[in-house]
Amino acid sequence: MNRPGPIALSCGEPAGIGPEIAVKAWDALRAACPFFWIGDSRHLPAGTPVREITAPAEAAAACADRFPVLPLTFGGNTVKGTADPANAAGVIQSIETAVRLVQQGEASAVCTAPIHKKALIDGAGFAYPGHTEFLAALAGRSRVVMMLASEQLRVVPATIHIALADVPKVLTPGLLRETIEITAAGLRDQFGIASPRIAVAGLNPHAGEGGAMGTEELDWINGLISGMQDEGLAITGPHPADTLFHAAARARYDAAVCMYHDQALIPIKTLDFDRGVNVTLGLPFIRTSPDHGTAFDIAGTGQASPASLIEALKLAQRMAASP
Repeated sequence: MNRPGPIALSCGEPAGIGPEIAVKAWDALRAACPFFWIGDSRHLPAGTPVREITAPAEAAAACADRFPVLPLTFGGNTVKGTADPANAAGVIQSIETAVRLVQQGEASAVCTAPIHKKALIDGAGFAYPGHTEFLAALAGRSRVVMMLASEQLRVVPATIHIALADVPKVLTPGLLRETIEITAAGLRDQFGIASPRIAVAGLNPHAGEGGAMGTEELDWINGLISGMQDEGLAITGPHPADTLFHAAARARYDAAVCMYHDQALIPIKTLDFDRGVNVTLGLPFIRTSPDHGTAFDIAGTGQASPASLIEALKLAQRMAASP
């Protein structure tokens, strides 16, 4: 991929922990991982050594001793822990600016701080379920895939924020095939893995145990995986999910495609709770994000850990530098 340039970090919800962990991440990384923050400097912690920049190209030099800010003027001030809908338009503009700059080749990747959807809806009529769908719309993509990644594991849920009872209805052969294909392409194009190995979890306990615990595996999942193997994809499964995530099993694949939210997220959050990174596959640019929310309850207290944001920035940098 070899995308040059610094990483564009959108500000996220100003009343959450986004501004303070951005400054902590900068202090930990400095020039080792150049990025710039897009937002209103009034929302940063008091005493932050800010350098306002006019273009992303200025960020690398600034990072050594100053926190680089591409300035936006927001409509409201900030009370930590209490979202102000007057800031909604600015939050949205921050995301749009990050995408525009990476599409123009001025930034290498987009990293997004957590947003508060209700404030965006109340203040700007935000019409998307979340960050990912908004980014897909900005990129003109109808289908993208969420990956959670850490040093120990990469997982992709085929279905995400739906009730468990709805999973068998939503999970179709077309959806699963598309999820696997986007995952394989992302591993090749953004992670630099020439021949990605993908393990697919079964839907039912013990992957159905020959139909004793559900028939979806026999009805169509086995056949789909077999067909994709015949097409040349290095894919295995369906595997019983309870034996897919121990160390020896993880060594045999580059990513695991899971059937529903908790099947994917429980293992990665158990293995590496503080350092998991949200990656959106299927976009024409790199997008990472820390795997946590706005944390209004601790915003402004100094307790927030920047670990996940640091990993998100470092992963974006590695992805941008991959062949």
